[in-house]
Amino acid sequence: MKSPRTIDPRLPGTRRPEQVWYTSYGSNMNLDRLAAYVRGGRPAGAARAYPGCRDSTMPARSVAVELTGAMYFATRSPVWGGGRAFYDPYAAGRVPARAHLVTVQQFADIAAQEMYREPGTDLDLAGALTRGRAVLGEGRYETLVCAGRIDDVPVLTFTAPWRMDDVPWVAPSAAYVRCLASGLLSAGAWDAEAVASYVASRPGAAGRWTEADIIGLLGEAA
Repeated sequence: MKSPRTIDPRLPGTRRPEQVWYTSYGSNMNLDRLAAYVRGGRPAGAARAYPGCRDSTMPARSVAVELTGAMYFATRSPVWGGGRAFYDPYAAGRVPARAHLVTVQQFADIAAQEMYREPGTDLDLAGALTRGRAVLGEGRYETLVCAGRIDDVPVLTFTAPWRMDDVPWVAPSAAYVRCLASGLLSAGAWDAEAVASYVASRPGAAGRWTEADIIGLLGEAA
């Protein structure tokens, strides 16, 4: 097993980067799922096709990381049927995740598609890069969070503007759990038991999905 890359918590500041580490804690940890956002297409188990990014080049690198905070499942996805993954950076805990090295343009296009919008509009990253968090809209994935940097490149993700305990938790579907868990496993820093234990413990999944259930889904994915 590889150790997760360490995130330098110092914020990047005002300099606009050319690349960022788009850090996924949900289904986009899975490269096949991410490819639908980058190249266009319909990922396995999803009910929607995506147009893709203006630049269809897949990430130059993908590395395992850990974010400070907590992941939970909430709202209901018409694509997957069931809860979506969200990130609360202010909650206690650690979030196993996968950071993909993409251009700032690709990051903006991925974020747009997460909101079921057409890609093509760049994002204002200044608030997140200087303050660590920026609410760009009321949508479920329109709040940017910068966790710091890796190799002097900003580590960015997006989430909802609310806190983990502000919304009802919703159990994720089997297709979503399979996609998320297999993506986390393929990061190479955690084994199947660790991945299954983690996902089964998350608010929304706890009480609905057991560790054994998720190991079974990982077997199906393989």
